[in-house]
Amino acid sequence: MKIIILGAGQVGGTLAEHLASEANDITVVDTDGDRLRDLGDRLDIRTVQGKGSFPTVLRQAGADDADMLVAVTNSDEVNMIACQVAYTLFHTPTKIARVRESAYLTREALFDNEAIPVDVLISPEQVVTNYIKRLIEYPGALQVIDFAEGKAQLVAVKAYYGGPLVGQQLRQLRQHMPNVDTRVAAIFRRNRPIMPQGDTVIEADDEVFFIAAKAHIRAVMSEMRRLEDSYKRVVIAGGGNIGERLAEAIESRYQVKIIEMNPARCRYLSESLDSTIVLQGSASDRDLLVEENINDADIFLALTNDDEANIMSSLLAKRLGARKVMTIINNPAYVDLVQGGEIDIAISPQLATIGTLLTHVRRGDIESVHSLRRGAAEALEVIAHGDAKSSKVIGRMIEEIALPPSTTIGAIIRDEQVLIAHDDTVIESGDHVILFLVDKKYIRDVERLFQAGLTFF
Repeated sequence: MKIIILGAGQVGGTLAEHLASEANDITVVDTDGDRLRDLGDRLDIRTVQGKGSFPTVLRQAGADDADMLVAVTNSDEVNMIACQVAYTLFHTPTKIARVRESAYLTREALFDNEAIPVDVLISPEQVVTNYIKRLIEYPGALQVIDFAEGKAQLVAVKAYYGGPLVGQQLRQLRQHMPNVDTRVAAIFRRNRPIMPQGDTVIEADDEVFFIAAKAHIRAVMSEMRRLEDSYKRVVIAGGGNIGERLAEAIESRYQVKIIEMNPARCRYLSESLDSTIVLQGSASDRDLLVEENINDADIFLALTNDDEANIMSSLLAKRLGARKVMTIINNPAYVDLVQGGEIDIAISPQLATIGTLLTHVRRGDIESVHSLRRGAAEALEVIAHGDAKSSKVIGRMIEEIALPPSTTIGAIIRDEQVLIAHDDTVIESGDHVILFLVDKKYIRDVERLFQAGLTFF
C-alpha cells in the first residue's frame, strides 16, 4: 500500500516503523527537518518537509496515487484540513485523522463526506482511557483486550510461585476447570516467546496470554495466580485529558482522587467531575502523599505527559505503601526498563493507538489489531468470508488449516457464542476468528489465508 503519514511525532514515527517493516511504500511529512532526517536514517521511507495540509506538500508526498492518508500531527485542525484537501483534490480512498478535542468529537455530523471527509477518527486519549479502565477492572492483569465488542477477552497475567498451575502442564488446565473453556495463546518466558503445546509446563514469572469468554476471565486468572481483591481507592496523578476522562469513567464505582499542579485546571476538574476529590499540588510531594494516606491506596496511576515525573511519583507512591502503581510512559525505550520492578504496569500510549491504526491498514476483513508485549507480538480479529470453494479456511477443521509459522487460532466468535479453538473446531462463514502472531513477519501470509475469492489459489 502507498501510505502518507502526516506528523513524525511519537505516534507517526512508531506507525512508520511498524508499516515500513511490512513492505509498504511509506512517506512521512513533518515541518521538523531534524526529526525527518532521524526517521529517514533508521527506516526505508521517503520524507517530505512541509506543512501536511498544504496541497503542494501533499502532491510532493505522492497524494496523486496514495491509498491512504494518516494525519497524526499535534494539531486537530491541520489533521482535519489535510483530510479535506486529500478528499477534494486527490480523491484519496482512506483518510484517518487523530482528533483529540472532545468539542469536535461530540459532533458526529461533522465527520462526513459532505462536511469534513474523515473515514476513521482516532482519539488516543480515549483509547488509553479504555485500556486503563480494563486494567482497573481486572486487578493483577498486565494487559486486557476486548474482542467482538467484549464478548471474548484476551488477558495477560504473570504466573506466580504458589499459583495452582505453576509447574503443571497446560493440559491440566482443563482438569482444574472442567466447566470453563479457555486457551493459552502465547507464553513469554524471560522475554522470549514460547508456542504453547499441551505438554508445555508453566513456570513462575512466565507472562501467560489466555483467551476466554468475558464471564470466565476471573476463574482462569485465579488458576495462574492468587486472585487479588478488587480495587476501591484510586489516586490519579495528572488531571489532563486522560486523567479527567478516566476519573469520569470510574468515579461512580471507585473512590477517586486526582492530584493536579495547575490551580485553574483544578477548579475546572472540581466543577466538571461529580464525586472525585481534586487536590492541588505535586504528585511527587512526599508530604502531600502521606497526608492523603497513599498507603491505603489500592492503585496509583501516574498519567501526566512527563515521563520522568510519572516514574518518580510512581516510585515514591510505591515506596510509601500504594498497593499497585501504573504509569504512562511515552518514550518506548523506557517502557521495558521500568515495568515489572517497583512499577507494576507501564503503559505506552503509542502502542495502544497503533493497534487502532493497524486495523485499517491490514488487508482482508480485519476487525481489530492489538499489539502484545509492547509490539513484540500481535493479536488479530479477522472475519472469515466466502465458502469452502473460495476460502482456504471455511469448512475446514483448525488442524487442517495451513497456518503460517508461529501463528495460533485462539477462539472463534459465532453470533453470541464464544468457541475456544480446538483441533476439531470447524470455521464457518461470518465467524470472527482470533489469531495470535508471535512473529509479525508472517502477517501478510495470515491476510492472504483469509482473503476469499479471486485471490484464492
